[in-house]
Amino acid sequence: MSETAIEYVESKYLKKSVPQFRIGDTVKVHMRVVEGEKERIQIVEGVVISRKHNDLRETFTVRKTSSGIGVERTFPLHSPRVEKVEVMRSGKVRRAKLYFLRKRKGKAARLVERR
Repeated sequence: MSETAIEYVESKYLKKSVPQFRIGDTVKVHMRVVEGEKERIQIVEGVVISRKHNDLRETFTVRKTSSGIGVERTFPLHSPRVEKVEVMRSGKVRRAKLYFLRKRKGKAARLVERR
């Protein structure tokens, strides 16, 4: 199967408006959660520590600290469950992956804001 046929099929599932965000940005991810017959929007706010792949398979990982415990969640960018991604702050970083933040706590885990 040729690459163009795969791109053609995937193009139908790509989101049209994907916000511009980078590694180190603090984002709010609005996620649609289904519980039984009810649906609600759950908001996860944290720092983007990685982005992987491209096109339809693109994912990004958000890290936040919840009551002193680090929590990471990986989201598919083009998933219909991800309603929207809001950029709250832009962080100034010099790395493609911010896995070093896993070892840091409190103020040591802060990032300088990009202006």
